[in-house]
Amino acid sequence: MNGAFSHFLETIGNRCRLRMAPTPSGYLHAGNLFNFLLNHFAARSRGAKLLLRIDDLDADRKRAAYVEDIFSTLARVGIDWDEGPRSVVDFESHWSQHLRLPAYHAALDVLRSKNLLFACGKSRRDLAPYGSTYPAHFRNQGLDLEAPDVAWRIKTPPDFPLPDFVVRRRDGIPAYQIASVCDDLHFGVTHAVRGADLEASTSAQYYLAECLGASSFLPIQFFHHPLLLDEKGEKLYKSAGSEAVNTIKEGGDGHQEILKATAQWLGLPEDRKYSAAGDLLNAIELP
Repeated sequence: MNGAFSHFLETIGNRCRLRMAPTPSGYLHAGNLFNFLLNHFAARSRGAKLLLRIDDLDADRKRAAYVEDIFSTLARVGIDWDEGPRSVVDFESHWSQHLRLPAYHAALDVLRSKNLLFACGKSRRDLAPYGSTYPAHFRNQGLDLEAPDVAWRIKTPPDFPLPDFVVRRRDGIPAYQIASVCDDLHFGVTHAVRGADLEASTSAQYYLAECLGASSFLPIQFFHHPLLLDEKGEKLYKSAGSEAVNTIKEGGDGHQEILKATAQWLGLPEDRKYSAAGDLLNAIELP
């Protein structure tokens, strides 16, 4: 088995909780399933709980069909969970992030009271020339936090991997980073498996927790797995992976391709047939 992942597993006990956190802004792709399979494997192999958390704050991109796709695809691949919504109706009634908006706004109030925020009126076009950086002089735009159509950004240390990131969007909705921290605290998450492309996001969330004085977030352990690539070195979902997920929706067996790729990454025997998430657990004896 992958050595670093094996070490991560050893930190998980039966009182721990992991989470899957899809965003219903599109149909699931192979990269999503790879991540969900690893979270499922980590939780089930160590007797921990698994939460399904659907991040739906982006109402403009959310579609009911995308939410339904989450449930149908997880069922098809045999991924189960202990806590979280069981249907679209259950999700909208009891689990939507919009029901937790007061907690997100309360966290923003804490950051504001500590004078850690500033208002930014720059558009994506304005920021595009700077790539992933955020010029320090943009902190001094002279805008009030209550001005219309401004984003709230948090001041970060020099050379921070996600400089001065957004914590409240221009439309007044709390941004992903603040919501994710609040949700992990709310649900008592202790471990999470994430893609390597989210390492900067993890740093941002630890930083937010420190700023909020949320000491219980800091022990959360994150494992960042490599992105699933095809033979061309591209993200799998851009080519064969998207085709595999499409066959799931059509009632086919394309999910076996993703299961096989997950088994290979885990270092499980390649001469076995992997038809469902449980087959990964049956393929190895864990300490």
